[in-house]
Amino acid sequence: MITVAVVGASGYVGGELLRLLFRHPKVRVTAVTSEQSAGKPVQSLFPNLVGPELVCEALDPDRIAARAGTIFLALPHTKSAGPAQRFLKAGRKVIDLSADFRLKNAQAYETWYQTTHPCPDLLPIAVYGLPELHRDAIRSATLVATPGCYPTAAVLSLAPLHQHQLLGDPVIIDAKSGISGAGRTPALSYHFPEANESIQAYKLGDHRHLPEIEQELGVTVTFTPHLVPMTRGILSTAYVRLRQARTTAQLTALYRDFYKNEPFVRVLDPGHSPNPLHTRGANLCEVSAFADPRTGMATLMAALDNLVKGAAGQAIQAFNLMQGWDETLGLQDSGLYP
Repeated sequence: MITVAVVGASGYVGGELLRLLFRHPKVRVTAVTSEQSAGKPVQSLFPNLVGPELVCEALDPDRIAARAGTIFLALPHTKSAGPAQRFLKAGRKVIDLSADFRLKNAQAYETWYQTTHPCPDLLPIAVYGLPELHRDAIRSATLVATPGCYPTAAVLSLAPLHQHQLLGDPVIIDAKSGISGAGRTPALSYHFPEANESIQAYKLGDHRHLPEIEQELGVTVTFTPHLVPMTRGILSTAYVRLRQARTTAQLTALYRDFYKNEPFVRVLDPGHSPNPLHTRGANLCEVSAFADPRTGMATLMAALDNLVKGAAGQAIQAFNLMQGWDETLGLQDSGLYP
């Protein structure tokens, strides 16, 4: 059994990490940290959990490193880099679910996160943890930066076009997210009477996931995210002018060939659209492609669970690769439906 720790476990992503790791056949969770909930049983934070009755503790990197070989960091953005450096110096593998190591350029990080990167020397060794694109690099990595939920959906919906040099510039992406994507800290915008029966665009042009998408695809992106009144899920819709004409059937065939060996990407038949409901609780991304011969544009869609394939599940998929295991270990369960 491989020992792991979850650092920053009190948020929704931390809870999903514990839910999935408790069921993993080759993992034993030996430490769970939460500064706000130190001394509390993890089941008091997440009553849904079935597994060992661990108690949250304050973060002490030396103590945690002595008890775990791999560290999952589920800390807020700008708070992971310091602990990551400590754990790496102790010889531990680190999977970071914050944004601290996603951007390869320290200046870009400073621009988008309004703070100087505390560990720029680690950026060259950090691997962007999207297995469908960076599987080999993840296998040999000691530091993996788990992608954001929006970029995961957007990049998976567009990567085949990028690979085949069909992706025009710029790309327009319209994306919707469930409210859990905003985190667990209460705020007026997420209060039920404010969010129910409402669809709200936010952070137009300056959402922090935008540079991740541009970094992975090498194109300029206009990105408009929306908050919608559902708990989980992302639906991403991208609009692209193709560099060469393709029919819907040709695009679908291209996507099926690109993802033919991917266990967690499902390419839908023409005429069918991805739906976040189909991915709820599963490490799965649905994608579809549609070409409009009238306009010369293509519509590329993706749906996933923002807490699973968009966060915790993808982190565990990368963890499996880092261990040299089948990447589907602990992630084979179907989602919940309805």
